Amino acid sequence: MADTDTFDLVVLGGGPGGYVAAIRAAQLGMKVACVEKESALGGTCLRVGCIPSKALLDSSELFDQIQHKAESHGIGVKGLSIDIGAMLKRKDGVVTGLTKGVEGLFKKNRIVWVRGFGRLAAADRVEVEGEDGKQTLEAKHILLATGSVPLELPFLKYDHERIIDSTGALSIPEVPEHLVVVGGGVIGLELGSVWLRLGAKVTVLEMAPTILPGMDAEIVKQADRIFRKQGFDIRTGTRVTGAERKGDKATVTIEGADPLEADYVLVSVGRRAYTEGMGFEEAGIRMERGVIQVDERYHTGVGNVYAFGDAIGGRMLAHKAEEEGVAAVETIAGKPGHVNYAAVANVVYTWPEIASVGMTEEEAKANGREFKVGKFPFMANGRAKAMGDTDGMVKIIADAKTDRMLGAHILGPRASDLIAELALAIEFQASAEDIARSVHAHPTLPEAVKEAALGVDGRMIHL
Repeated sequence: MADTDTFDLVVLGGGPGGYVAAIRAAQLGMKVACVEKESALGGTCLRVGCIPSKALLDSSELFDQIQHKAESHGIGVKGLSIDIGAMLKRKDGVVTGLTKGVEGLFKKNRIVWVRGFGRLAAADRVEVEGEDGKQTLEAKHILLATGSVPLELPFLKYDHERIIDSTGALSIPEVPEHLVVVGGGVIGLELGSVWLRLGAKVTVLEMAPTILPGMDAEIVKQADRIFRKQGFDIRTGTRVTGAERKGDKATVTIEGADPLEADYVLVSVGRRAYTEGMGFEEAGIRMERGVIQVDERYHTGVGNVYAFGDAIGGRMLAHKAEEEGVAAVETIAGKPGHVNYAAVANVVYTWPEIASVGMTEEEAKANGREFKVGKFPFMANGRAKAMGDTDGMVKIIADAKTDRMLGAHILGPRASDLIAELALAIEFQASAEDIARSVHAHPTLPEAVKEAALGVDGRMIHL
């Protein structure tokens, strides 16, 4: 590559939003470069977030099933053991395979991967500093997809050995005797689940009145009860004031309570946009508390510079960033790019899983909507009974007058897969009756979705 190269589009960031945007731009005929400073493409999600955590969740789930469910299936297992090294190696293998896959997609679509730290030098230029020195990329359009990083609190500083962030929790070399998780949100509960299943004592400290703040209250109440039954020590309404490393232990101090000693302290209190040091403000881009401000077209107001994903705030979800990246690129290409945020699902990969899309019951009330609710428990679903996974339910919220879907919430087996049907329903402004009238194969878990839709009209069959 020359010292200065010209592209139709330069994407700053190779995470799920950035690489998907780059691929879509290439499909639309653009000459594309993607700047990524890490040694592999895929961003936080693929390298140290979504994918490796799910690999560990699947490994620990398998261990838990063998340990606690195999006997009920008539399967006897002796000498069950855990090899953490092999488990972590498998996780790393999954990650490597997928990052190499993204690299292959770049080659297929003739996207130039520029390795190094990128900085917005002007509205049409990105400077990159890498192993081979500095180079300048000139671009007709620039997309900022710089993502996010774990939030570090001033009184809970990481030492990355005993006081760790989510990345560190993916590589703990042994099963801790005691893991304290500060934060009862999605990441804390997922990573806490991994080590709980493998034998650790896990204490979750959440400052809010409930775990999973912002999710449907009825679903959260059921999930809390299930998680406690699994062995989680959940303490809500608890304010952590600090953590101190003491040899191979760490002590967590709590307002109005005795301190806790743990082998590891996972601080999981959220994420923040990663935007510093990249010249955004100097280029005239408006920022608020480190978050890039954009209009409905993802335009920053500066030249042909656009931004999306975690860097512009909102829900920090990989699939949201992917859709925003596609919408931004299609807008640049003169097409009607669009994201329906009401149809973006949330998933918590605990067991049972939790998934939601659209309004919670609390949000519907706050918005003054008149609505009906249909609920169906997995206890009454044949497939769930056969699986031995009957905790939880499907809950559907529909407009009382039009029957249009407003929201859906699932606590139960494979909720992450089941929510797709309901996200599609909201995307196409379907009614609960549309779902109820659709034929669902038997015996399957999706039948619980159909029954909940029937329940909106008070005519469930199997309850």
